[in-house]
Amino acid sequence: MRSTGIRRTLVALGVGALALTACGSDGDDAADGTTRITVNCMPPKSAKVDRQFFEDEIAAFEKKNPDIDVVPHDAFPCQDPKTFDAKLAGGQMEDVFYTYFTDARHVVDINQAADLTPYVKELKSYATVQQQLRDIYTVDGKIYGIPRTGYSMGLVYNRDLFEKAGLDPDTPPATWDEVRTAAKRIAALGDGVVGYADYSAQNQGGWHFTAELYSQGGDVVGADGKNATVDTPEGRAVLRTLHDMRWKDESMGSKQLLVINDVQQMMGAGKLGMYLAAPDNIPILVKEKGAEYENLAIAPMPGGKATLVGGDGYMFSKNATPEQIRAGLKWLDHMFLTPGDGFLGDYARAKQNDAPVGLPEPRLFTGAADAKDQQVKKANANVPVENYQAFLAGNQKLEMKIEPPHAQQLYSVLDGVVSAVLTKEDADIDQLLKDASGKIDGILSRS
Repeated sequence: MRSTGIRRTLVALGVGALALTACGSDGDDAADGTTRITVNCMPPKSAKVDRQFFEDEIAAFEKKNPDIDVVPHDAFPCQDPKTFDAKLAGGQMEDVFYTYFTDARHVVDINQAADLTPYVKELKSYATVQQQLRDIYTVDGKIYGIPRTGYSMGLVYNRDLFEKAGLDPDTPPATWDEVRTAAKRIAALGDGVVGYADYSAQNQGGWHFTAELYSQGGDVVGADGKNATVDTPEGRAVLRTLHDMRWKDESMGSKQLLVINDVQQMMGAGKLGMYLAAPDNIPILVKEKGAEYENLAIAPMPGGKATLVGGDGYMFSKNATPEQIRAGLKWLDHMFLTPGDGFLGDYARAKQNDAPVGLPEPRLFTGAADAKDQQVKKANANVPVENYQAFLAGNQKLEMKIEPPHAQQLYSVLDGVVSAVLTKEDADIDQLLKDASGKIDGILSRS
């Protein structure tokens, strides 16, 4: 699940849609010694600025590497769950192809990924990438992919509504009890204002339940990956909080079965106090939903235990030649893994094109590389970075947890649990979790 929606489209530098895919690998090593690679995730023609950036970077890369020919493909979405496996099995995937974090192990399990371990030492930036992100593409000690970007969930909130409700917008809620208290005060403003909103349809309710369960210190699946762990005190705490906010406090509004667009519309219209999201929601709220940067802030995930993380990266076709793997790694280094430069990191160019610079994520690097990336970002910031400091500071104390295995199937089960709690005042939380646990066990047993 993506932070801006089901299989979200990443907003490249806040300008336009980036998460796009392609079809049919036709990469090869040419007779003249040129190595040809096909790559996907090229922005479409409709995203004119992003596409120009992408094309400019490929041209710059090929100028520096005249022995490499990069053939980009574009389509939508970057990875379509309905066709992804079929393309892999049919040999139609590009030489260098985009994946969500949650699909990395699956691609390896079906034997469709090249082992990059012998080559990754040639990727000069690899050691600077956060270890927890590198680990996502490492299976049984072998490296099968390269992270490109990542996100973590937090609490997006409306500073103006906080002030009107007598709350300090510089001290956002840190616990779920504080969220509940703040939501009740915001809802009391009336005029259709909702204190806190959550998703409960199209698998998005299950996704947010998972994030909220992580925040309570729980998990959806046990460490062995074989059994559900939702029928627990932590699972009941998540649902009890949602139930009480909805029915006792009446701070979540009467309209339920919401999805991400509904909630973003509410926030953009100034009618919502808080909801869970990643920082990349902020430019969407401004550019598409009518909000203002100065009025939006983000805090770390309430609860103080953990937060859900996601993101994407690139893997290589199992049929890629050693020359194509080496060329692809060079391309990734240029496009995405050079601090303060490349397609995603050229903040000066982004600022010149009225893209938001200064959002707290993605934060891909560590050490000196991270320091350089943050320095360039700060120098070109054009959004109120002070509104994101709580998020940055709080995330340092949280465990970062990736989505569970078979995420979409599990989210479908948990969707029903969340929607029942938010639409039925007498919902039996214990029975809902017991039933969900059995269904999840069945899914895991068939995997």
